[in-house]
Amino acid sequence: MGKILVVDDQRNMRTTLAMMLRGVGYEVDEAADGAQGRETGAAGAYDVVITDLRMGEYDGIDVLRAVKDAQPMTEVIVMTAYGTIESAVEAMRVGAFDYIQKPFTEQELIVKVSKALESRRLNGQVQLFAHEFKERYHVENVVGRSQAIRDVLMRLIKFAPTDATVLITGESGTGKELIARAVHANSKRAQRPFVTVNCAAISETLLESELFGHARGAFTGAVGARKGLFEEADGGTFFFDEIAETTPVFQAKLLRAIQEGEIRRVGENKPLRVDIRVVAATNVDLGRAVEERRFRQDLYYRLNVARFQLPPLRERREDIPLLAEHFIAKYSRKMAKRVRLADGVMERLVGYDYPGNVRELENLVEQSVALCMGGIVRVDDILPRPPKSEEKQQGRTLADIVDDAEREAVESALRAFDGSRERAAEALDISPTTLWRKMTRLGISFEDR
Repeated sequence: MGKILVVDDQRNMRTTLAMMLRGVGYEVDEAADGAQGRETGAAGAYDVVITDLRMGEYDGIDVLRAVKDAQPMTEVIVMTAYGTIESAVEAMRVGAFDYIQKPFTEQELIVKVSKALESRRLNGQVQLFAHEFKERYHVENVVGRSQAIRDVLMRLIKFAPTDATVLITGESGTGKELIARAVHANSKRAQRPFVTVNCAAISETLLESELFGHARGAFTGAVGARKGLFEEADGGTFFFDEIAETTPVFQAKLLRAIQEGEIRRVGENKPLRVDIRVVAATNVDLGRAVEERRFRQDLYYRLNVARFQLPPLRERREDIPLLAEHFIAKYSRKMAKRVRLADGVMERLVGYDYPGNVRELENLVEQSVALCMGGIVRVDDILPRPPKSEEKQQGRTLADIVDDAEREAVESALRAFDGSRERAAEALDISPTTLWRKMTRLGISFEDR
């Protein structure tokens, strides 16, 4: 229902407010004064902060400013026992959502919190895809308006400012490194190094040396001491791509380095302190890998603190037109061409399953822009049909039959209601959104009335 921070230097008041809010299902943290409220509110992932106006060295305005500077989408409600117009106006000018005058009833508080949460939700829907938002959070290349992408961006806003370990999962080509870099760019470590290593591309022996470094003479060819990537990343973020490709032996060493903040160069006994934030990514089901004893359970739990699950492109088809246009514009600029899609191409793109996900779509668009003649990309330019030897020769599949039946039912309903999607969806007993997705997948085009 929402996560709330209550800031008040009067313990009884703070505890009472927290109890009220927890009683209706909110998750609530408490801060004992303005200083703690500034720190906790700025570093945490809160939907709403409720702060007393008059406190000690740091008052509610200080808390409000700190929260808004670090977490601009968090709504702040200011409590005042003085009821002065000046204090309320100042709080609203700085960015407070609302103020509430003591004494107040539980119902008054709950109503204001509910309105603040609704405002945060609506503002988030608008701001998530604004140009200023993308520049601020370094997600310029995250394209899409699907609920799945909204959820990823909201989690990014909440977790990036913290120091929590991040695990990013999803199929190849879904943009895991893009999210990892955005996490780093929005963290307190943004000015420090972002170091990445592809665990699948390096053997276990070399991987240990690459990460931890080695002493002179540690192995054949080690003619001098060398700093490892952990030391290079000190103070910054370390991104382990394809973390599931490591062995349990190496995973044990990695777990110790993460937990203790210490490493040992290969061939040395003296530990070295390192301060890094770990972000890991994999296209493997780590839960199953743990069950099969291919991945250490303790490392899995250590990594799985802030989890990002990136959806495959076939599960967010409504984003395909936006992505295609984005890539067309990108490569048209790069190749100094003016390119557009011929009729029927977008429908073909939306209907394709993309086993390589966003990366595959980008590659297809880049290739088509490079090869197209006359500035027009035609259907066979971007998604050529498979050779006859690869096509099914045994008639239609069950999926083909189901698609044909769905297409006939949808087109019939749309014709019956003069193209009204809302009425057609009601007649088909599905939501308008589901109807739109089916129309997009099946290549059905009707003017909405």
